[in-house]
Amino acid sequence: MKHDGTDRRTLLKAGFAAPIAWQAPPAMAASPDGALFDPDTLFADVRTYAEAGNKQSGGAGDRWTADWTANRLGAAGFAVERQAFEVPWFEASLCTLTIGDLAIPSTAQPLAVPTPPDGLSAPLRLAETAGRLDGAIALVRLPHRRWSSLLEPAARAPIADAIARGAAAVILVTTGPTGEALLLNAPADKPLADRPIVLLAPKRAAPAIEAARHGGQATLRLTGHGGRRIAENIVGRRRVSAGRWIIVSTPRSGWTDCAGERGPGIAIWLALARWAPRAFPRHNLLFVCNSGHEYENLGAAHLVEAIAPPPGESDFWLHLGANAATRDWQEIPGRLLPLPSADSYRFLMTSPDLVEPARRIFKGQPGIEMAYPSSEGAAGELAEVVRAGYPRHAGIFGAHRHHHAATDDLSTVAAEPLAATARGFRDLLTAAIPADR
Repeated sequence: MKHDGTDRRTLLKAGFAAPIAWQAPPAMAASPDGALFDPDTLFADVRTYAEAGNKQSGGAGDRWTADWTANRLGAAGFAVERQAFEVPWFEASLCTLTIGDLAIPSTAQPLAVPTPPDGLSAPLRLAETAGRLDGAIALVRLPHRRWSSLLEPAARAPIADAIARGAAAVILVTTGPTGEALLLNAPADKPLADRPIVLLAPKRAAPAIEAARHGGQATLRLTGHGGRRIAENIVGRRRVSAGRWIIVSTPRSGWTDCAGERGPGIAIWLALARWAPRAFPRHNLLFVCNSGHEYENLGAAHLVEAIAPPPGESDFWLHLGANAATRDWQEIPGRLLPLPSADSYRFLMTSPDLVEPARRIFKGQPGIEMAYPSSEGAAGELAEVVRAGYPRHAGIFGAHRHHHAATDDLSTVAAEPLAATARGFRDLLTAAIPADR
């Protein structure tokens, strides 16, 4: 299958800390099923995931989380294997935009193209102004959005335009709810352009914008090292003779600590892995935790190509994507105030036969109370499932306010809406696979 990574845009227009000790799953198998979906139990797993630190594919946090999820699957009775594949990586040693005596910290947008060691000194110009930009550092201001992918037309087009007009580098101001720089998903094969692309947090952008208005001189420095390394999908199988397949998948990788982006999906996935063998004794089960997500669903593409059972042998595929159950926030100028409810910017999409059951099950849950048929535009890794032809499926995806920001920490998750969402997916699985099948 050729993986082009374009589907996230269809509807959404998504450093490792000190090592932490292994944590056994709370309230193991002797507990009743209801305890698996208790708020405290689920939140404990989000906490463990968050404490593993940065989750970039193949990095220390991603590797730790791979081992942790593999251990948990094994404890739940699954036979565990790993699907390895290559991903790019880059660690910046210096990334700054200097204007006069002011050095503004910036963020390298993967796949990074470094500047010369001494930096790139040139006039700073606003990209929205007309005319040539020959040799300039072009400053592109993105409109306010919960940004996710470098391939979104609203991000990609102004970058391509600035480079076509001769810009030597691009500074991208990722305007969003947090005021932070937002790292953007990107293809794994090559950089978007052959020139440096650097992200600038909106809260730090005012001096650069002012200098760009007047064509002031600036120096961009982006240095570091990188290459390619191995990332792994964690695959757990429980095989029953002649049984058909139920598949449950979730990504675990991303640009930051990803506590809200990935943590709820991971926690729900772990709870379902402990519950499903008893709930579906006559079905084969495949539980998969993917890496490579930030490279336009790379791990999911490898999974569908080489690991997943054929669509004709599968009864249902459930995918737990970004913002499965993340805290909502009030937006006021310069601040975000936490709310106890779930962020409604999440989408539940299913095969046509499950739209009405899903709407009944998730009634009253913000954002996902209105399930949509996947034909209206599945995004993220669910798009890989739909494109591969799995006929019965459901998936959740979205972008919370701290999506792809360094501030995506444990404060972005609230236990009660997490538990409500987890119980909903448990009930959706039960509705999708009747007891007599």
